[in-house]
Amino acid sequence: MIERVEHLAEGVSLYLGDARAVLPTLARADAIVTDPPYGIAYKPLRGSNGSKMWGDETVRGDDAPFDPAAFLGAPAAILWGANNFAARLPDTNGWLVWDKSPRGPREGFVYSHCELAWTNFLGRVQKFTKEWEGSARGGEEFVHPTQKPIELMKWCIELIPPPAVLIIDPFMGSGTTGIAAVQLGRKFIGIEIEAKYFDVACKRVAAAVKQPDLFVERPARAKPPELQLGEVTHAD
Repeated sequence: MIERVEHLAEGVSLYLGDARAVLPTLARADAIVTDPPYGIAYKPLRGSNGSKMWGDETVRGDDAPFDPAAFLGAPAAILWGANNFAARLPDTNGWLVWDKSPRGPREGFVYSHCELAWTNFLGRVQKFTKEWEGSARGGEEFVHPTQKPIELMKWCIELIPPPAVLIIDPFMGSGTTGIAAVQLGRKFIGIEIEAKYFDVACKRVAAAVKQPDLFVERPARAKPPELQLGEVTHAD
């Protein structure tokens, strides 16, 4: 069920609803880039002093095993957290590594030092390094418990072989993939099931659309929406 749609620019549309219902109504994606619920029953972790760390909420849908089958038919796919459901994925040599603790273990750091993403188009492991804690986030407001850096998602999109015009994120969260896509001049469709994060994503992606960049051709202002029905983004 699609509860709401926001068309923020030509080729930039955000959907509030369940990805399983929304995806079959959309044009075929050039790439799926997403950070899905991993099926690990995520619970907020706390620092050594008991303080809350990196978000204090659970992740909807994370209490059941994640099935990636619906996304494997995309021409290019990047699935973050895939080490948690790797047994349900085809073998690949093309893993992405985000090193988020480049200075090594620190007292009170209770999260993984790296995160992994599965891809279906790379032939070797590639690494991105960016610390993601406190002032190291470079002013990016932390608004979602599993939020990724904009720089990381831009790096992901730039790895995808051309032409990768339309990027779809079925688990959009706070909209970071959408910001990255817009900043790179790509079309973007995001889907989010949680209304509060959908509102956050709309605000963040809309702000990215409005920010001028002399070196990137931005999506045009939104026309009244018309997304043509096309092939589904998953394998039959």
